[in-house]
Amino acid sequence: MTPLIALKVEEAAEVTGIGRNTMRDLIKARKLPILYVGRKHLIRIDALNEFMKLNEGVDLRDIDSVKAVR
Repeated sequence: MTPLIALKVEEAAEVTGIGRNTMRDLIKARKLPILYVGRKHLIRIDALNEFMKLNEGVDLRDIDSVKAVR
């Protein structure tokens, strides 16, 4: 079995507890990078972990205060 390296947006929202709409807003604001594979939008697990560490204690609904992962 191959290791899991990416999640769909909905899966990432469920795992982190971030709402799906907030997750999509973060992606749209380019705070969280995604991979486009056909019609799927995938978030690398390492990028998601880095994002969570960078923004610990930050209100993610305040897009301007959120630090971007590059």
